Amino acid sequence: MKKFKFALFMSSVFLLASCAQPIDDATRDNKNSNTAKTPEAEKLVVTERPAKIADMMKQRGEQDEAKPVLKFVEPKDGATVSSSTVKVKLELSGDLKGYEPGKDPATGMGNHIHVILDNQPYEAYYNLGQEFELRNVSNGEHTLRVFASRPWHESYKNDGSFQMIRFTVKDGGADTAKPATTNSGETMSNTATAEGKDMQRSNAENIDATKPILTYSRPKGDYTGTDADAIMIDFWLTNAKLTGDGGEFKIKYSIDGGEPMFIEKWEPIWLKGWTEGKHSVKLELVGKDGNLVENGGFNSTTREINVVK
Repeated sequence: MKKFKFALFMSSVFLLASCAQPIDDATRDNKNSNTAKTPEAEKLVVTERPAKIADMMKQRGEQDEAKPVLKFVEPKDGATVSSSTVKVKLELSGDLKGYEPGKDPATGMGNHIHVILDNQPYEAYYNLGQEFELRNVSNGEHTLRVFASRPWHESYKNDGSFQMIRFTVKDGGADTAKPATTNSGETMSNTATAEGKDMQRSNAENIDATKPILTYSRPKGDYTGTDADAIMIDFWLTNAKLTGDGGEFKIKYSIDGGEPMFIEKWEPIWLKGWTEGKHSVKLELVGKDGNLVENGGFNSTTREINVVK
């Protein structure tokens, strides 16, 4: 019996040895590559204002200390417009210190006004003496927000720079299968896609102008070359103060659905460490309990940007 068990054991050993295959170099390398740890993606970090922008500020003299004030001439707050074309006319005043909207033909940059229909990405208005129209605006109630901006799209944050009105389009005859545009053809609204994703629809009828409102401004669009090294987050706050300014609110931001971070003072921040490709940027206004402050959908906004290096 013992001889039988020993013979069976030796047969098993021989069988296993004959089935085993030597591990060649290619197999070993492949195995090692599968188990190796991939390097972590570079994390975004807050950085200084880019030197390029700091130089522009020096060249502009005291313009960055200006306090531009805007006023809607047309449309009036509460107006009803019986056309899908809505003319926008603004009046600029205040302590301007040389601030004047206008685009430099050589650089394509200049002071301008950010114009936001409902909660869509802004369009820049460079010459207040030229006509600015919203075309193919759908029937219903809409909001229009404007505020003064610098050439690199950083907003002025003085009282009076920001203005918001509501108006209603009735029997305008818009083609609802197409977006609203400016008279220069730039997309302004909510029925088509822009910046690579569906644009948020308006909840203008639910906005309470007396409650806290976050207006998303930047980042927006494409960033190429050195402009992608550090990208600015900027926004406008209405009826709210952040904790660092003596209030009770914070701006919560996240990139590509990652870990939320917070802004506690009302000033722009610059983030560096962006990888090439599309990124989503989400800004939210939150209270001291950390929860979103609801106001018609305006206080939580996501935009998609594209980084090209």
